[in-house]
Amino acid sequence: MRGRSVSIAFQTNKPLSAYGPLAAAAEGYGFGGVSVFNDMLYQSAWLPLLEIARATSRVRIGPAAVNPFTCHPVNIAANIALIDEASGGRAYLGFARGAWLDFVGLRPDRPVKALIEAMARVRHLLRRSTEPLAGEIFSLAGGEALRWEAIRPDIPFLLGSWGPKMIREGLPFVDEVKLGGTANPDVGPWFRRLTNNAAVGLVVGAVTVVDEDGAAARSLARREVALYLPVVAELGPKLDIDPEILDGIRTAAARYDFEAAGRFISDDLLRRIAFAGTPEEVAEQALELLDAGVDRIEFGTPHGLNEHEGVRLLGERVLPALRLQ
Repeated sequence: MRGRSVSIAFQTNKPLSAYGPLAAAAEGYGFGGVSVFNDMLYQSAWLPLLEIARATSRVRIGPAAVNPFTCHPVNIAANIALIDEASGGRAYLGFARGAWLDFVGLRPDRPVKALIEAMARVRHLLRRSTEPLAGEIFSLAGGEALRWEAIRPDIPFLLGSWGPKMIREGLPFVDEVKLGGTANPDVGPWFRRLTNNAAVGLVVGAVTVVDEDGAAARSLARREVALYLPVVAELGPKLDIDPEILDGIRTAAARYDFEAAGRFISDDLLRRIAFAGTPEEVAEQALELLDAGVDRIEFGTPHGLNEHEGVRLLGERVLPALRLQ
């Protein structure tokens, strides 16, 4: 998948009834896709996606992303097939290693191998192949297949990863690679060098807070990114964060004091890890990324000081400024 587009992603922390109206609003504003996060300790993505499928008619939808350690490939295949059917063939499937797995005692020692095998097994299942498919981590004995027919056996796959080895080995299986937790234009050239300019779409996504009060938007964005910054701080192009500052962020985040953690984040650093500010400022950030070779931008939660208002400002003020046509 190549070509400039913009999608929006929702965290799964809402009443089930909220997802459909939010997604319908995003579709109405002209977003090209609606994603749902699948983070540890939040709701599973599948039921929100079903609500979104029922409430929309045009946008691509999918989880960004699922991992094969808390959801077996046979369940992933079954769930995404149903979402694709409910949406009339608009689904995509995002894979990732997953963060915070240690909370449930999961410490995958071969995550690259596991993800590659999982993607191959999900594709095998969606095609209803009865051939055996042996693996070191995930195996299919053969002789059986999904007991109903998926409407699209070749649902597009996305890989969420920063790992050079994972990205290179995953390229044959995916249409897109998503680099999460970044708004840094340097990722465009970095990714193209890493993949030898492969014909795969580059997606970037990050915390997004847009408001007429740019300072208030940045203040909230600092608190939001403090949860994720320790995970992404050393990934991809270097952010050059002072070790003492990063240690301060980690220490405060570890005690769930995200207000204190956010105070360590300068405006310059924030601009490279989040979309935050007035609609005009966020549009400027997004244009820099598109001009740097990013194919799709995904505006992540919480979108604004108030989510509905943030989605409105993104749709009415940011999207029209991005020259996507």
